[in-house]
Amino acid sequence: MEFSIKNILFFFFVAWGFPMGYYRSKFRKIVYETDSWTINIKPLFWKELKGLFGNLYPENHSYKKFRNFYLFYLSIYLLLFLAYLAV
Repeated sequence: MEFSIKNILFFFFVAWGFPMGYYRSKFRKIVYETDSWTINIKPLFWKELKGLFGNLYPENHSYKKFRNFYLFYLSIYLLLFLAYLAV
């Protein structure tokens, strides 16, 4: 069975996207300083975007470490998406 490059990229895109819900939930819990599961369904985006591209808590090293990891994760996700669209 022959797979095209587009099918392979789609597979990687979907596989890379599986842990996104967990990572986003963890990041939102850090940004909004809560452990409630309801943070996952609330449409609060501005503080999340400020936390992603800014530095909300400069003294919190776990926030900075996870923010950098999440930015890396999202950039790879974006590159996979753009590669899929380009093929």
